[in-house]
Order: sequence, then structure tokens, then C-alpha cells
Amino acid sequence: MSSVVNPLISVVIPTYNHAHYLGRCLQSVLDQTYENWEAIVIDNHSTDNTDEVVRNFAEPRIKLLKIHNDGVIAASRNMGIRAARGEWVAFLDSDDWWRHNKLQVCIDISNSQIDLLYHDLKIVREIPVRFQPRCIKSRQVKKPVIIDLLVNGNAIATSSALVRKKLLDQIGGMDERKNLVAAEDYNCWLRISQITDNFKYIPEELGCYLLQRGGMSRKDMSVSMQHATDSFSHLLNHKQRKKYFAVLKYSKGRFAYLTKDYGKSKNNLLFSARYGSFLTQLKSLWMLMVMWSLK
Repeated sequence: MSSVVNPLISVVIPTYNHAHYLGRCLQSVLDQTYENWEAIVIDNHSTDNTDEVVRNFAEPRIKLLKIHNDGVIAASRNMGIRAARGEWVAFLDSDDWWRHNKLQVCIDISNSQIDLLYHDLKIVREIPVRFQPRCIKSRQVKKPVIIDLLVNGNAIATSSALVRKKLLDQIGGMDERKNLVAAEDYNCWLRISQITDNFKYIPEELGCYLLQRGGMSRKDMSVSMQHATDSFSHLLNHKQRKKYFAVLKYSKGRFAYLTKDYGKSKNNLLFSARYGSFLTQLKSLWMLMVMWSLK
């Protein structure tokens, strides 16, 4: 258990023009069997009826803050972190939602030796996508965690993470540089792993991740991933660096596959299949087999 029997959890929810999703997101927080929480919605001055959605809940545990984040979602999350009063901070994107027992499961597992918890997420699609996984399946990162995250890739989906607030304060929150957009969470976990290796994976689907048409899931993440990880790559030996670059190549190959640039995808995936960690090799070979099946 946590150092406090029923610690307050601050749920940080950045949003922009997601009123049509936000109600489901907030309802999933209200439905939690664990009740000692506060939800902080940080709105990037939406032009839809976001304010009305929040107001209609008439729930004193839900707070609404306003920000102009200039397209940097880390700035919104940082505002939420600064406002958070809880021992723990849980991140939840406004188009995602949780199972009713997510917070209770995390708190039941937590103890003084755990600083960050995370879990699997079910993938829910707005549009059908062939040969795509149904779950964001994570793994227990091995110690030293920073090396695992670099050579095997990001294991922690943002909407699954529960982090001790004192650690987020210690690292100064998420990095707000624009070239890290969409990988600021990855960078955050890396910086936390410089302080602690106490990461705990829960092998359950405790939430749902919405795969939107034209969302981040269909953008090239490799550039922002490289910016997010560059300052840590000096920690790797020669063999580990090849695995690290294979993670970036896999990301490039995956994006090229999604945009049907199969030649570029194949070139990148062949590199990642050859030099990547076992996990990266498996994912690369699977995608190469998918492309072969499309011929």
C-alpha cells in the first residue's frame, strides 16, 4: 500500500476542442471505485462547449484551468502538475478513458518501494485499420530502467501512468520544448529513471486508448523521439546504441507503413529487425510479414 492509507490522487487532463470526448473521460473518473481523487482539466481555450461539459458535471472534485499552450501539451500537463495537491499524479488524455477500478488497482499494488505504476490499454479505433494490435501491451521494464527505455523503446502509455508528485516536482515537470511534442512523456519517464528504478507494470487493461483519424498515432514520431532521447544516448555502449537506433528506425518504418510508403518502411524495418532488441526485432518482423501479405 501507499505510505498514506488512502492518498489523494490528482488526475491531470489536458484538452483542446474535445468536448465530444471529454464527457466520457470525466465520467470514467467519476465512476472510479477509489474515491479520493481530484481531476484537473487544463483547457487550451477550446472553441467548443468544453466549459459546459465540465460545468454540467457539477462535481467539486473537478477543476477547470485555462492555458494558451501554443501547441505544447507538456505546458498543459505542467500546469496541472503545479495545481495538483495529491501524493500521486495520474495522467489521462481527454479522448481516453479508464476502467472503473483503475485507481483502486494501482493504489492496492503501490507501496513505499514503488514510484511509478503503469498498465496496458485497450485500443479503440474511430476508423478500421488492418493488421493493427488491439491493445497497447506494455512490459515490466528491467533495471537499470533508463537503459531498458532507450534500447527497447517507451513502455509507458501516458494515460496509464501514475507517478509520485514529488518526482515530477524534482525533475521540473515535463519538458516544454516544441521539438519534443508527442514524445514529452517518453522524455519524462527517462528523466524520472535517472532518479529511481522503482517502476511497476500492471499486466491488465485498466483503460482505453482512442486511435483517432489523423491523430498522433499516425504521425512520424521518430524525430521527436530522437530529440527526447538524445541527451541520454551517451549512457549506452556500442551494442546498446545499435538497439537504440533500431527503436528509432522501427518508428520510422511503422509510420511509413501507415502512410503506405512500403519501400521506405521496408528499409527501416530491415535495419530494426537486424540490430534491434528481441522486442524490436519481433515487432519489425511482424510488420515486414504484414507488408509481404499485402502483395
